[in-house]
Amino acid sequence: MGRVTERRKVIRIRDGAVSARPDTLVAEEPLEIRLNGKPLAITMRTPGDDFALAAGFLVSEGVLGAADELRNIVYCAGATVDGSNTYNVVDVQTAPGVVIPDITLERNVYTTSSCGLCGKASLDAVRTTARWAIDDTGTSAGSAASAASAAGPMRLEPQLLAALPDRLRAAQRVFDRTGGLHAAALFSEDGELLDVREDVGRHNAVDKLVGRALQNDALPLPRTILMVSGRASFELAQKAVMAGIPVLAAVSAPSSLAVDLAAETGLTLVGFLRGSSMNIYAGDHRIALRTAASLG
Repeated sequence: MGRVTERRKVIRIRDGAVSARPDTLVAEEPLEIRLNGKPLAITMRTPGDDFALAAGFLVSEGVLGAADELRNIVYCAGATVDGSNTYNVVDVQTAPGVVIPDITLERNVYTTSSCGLCGKASLDAVRTTARWAIDDTGTSAGSAASAASAAGPMRLEPQLLAALPDRLRAAQRVFDRTGGLHAAALFSEDGELLDVREDVGRHNAVDKLVGRALQNDALPLPRTILMVSGRASFELAQKAVMAGIPVLAAVSAPSSLAVDLAAETGLTLVGFLRGSSMNIYAGDHRIALRTAASLG
């Protein structure tokens, strides 16, 4: 399998001094995802958690939603002309009876933020494909505190949200060596870190999180918070909705279509989460605004 990091020679200039040294870089390789033997998509990713990435990708496409719908995921042997396995092609086999939607059409409609189609078509596609409504019922795989509060509405203190970027950053192992990775983390409503994944693409990091949840038969994910590095695109909001995650928080800005999707589906969307400051773009009913006002 491919390495998460690779070493390359770099010419370093510091205060006028020039030196040659090896540098650690994040690895980036293509991953082809096949569905029941048929080519479906190619994504550039950091090798590792490839099966979870493929499973999470298919959750966001509306193909999978439960562990028993997934029969198997394998690397395809003979992926090159000479028959060697590059570990860059995976085939997802669905269980008998799983209905495969017209993925080609749906991908053209809503999967990429650069698809060029109108926002309404993108929003409609997510609304009709999502298996679960965004709500505060049920329990997540988090702590006992989360389970105990399941009867009431989800309510987040601003201080809890403000602490999440540092917790995410502290959990980024590969970033410490490369400085070149995005990350996505899943937290319980009381701030417990449930899982964290890194990848050269932030959408891949989220797919790895969601795919692991699918493999553990933990979908949907109510009463959880998805924290991402960078901005909150429509694609990331879509992935949160498709996994039943009620809160998406990002350290940077959301796109306009991400805000529209959040408002329409009931997703709480928080952007520019830096220090004690944040912008709430949708779903403010889950945030304790009076607490924030008293702190101000």
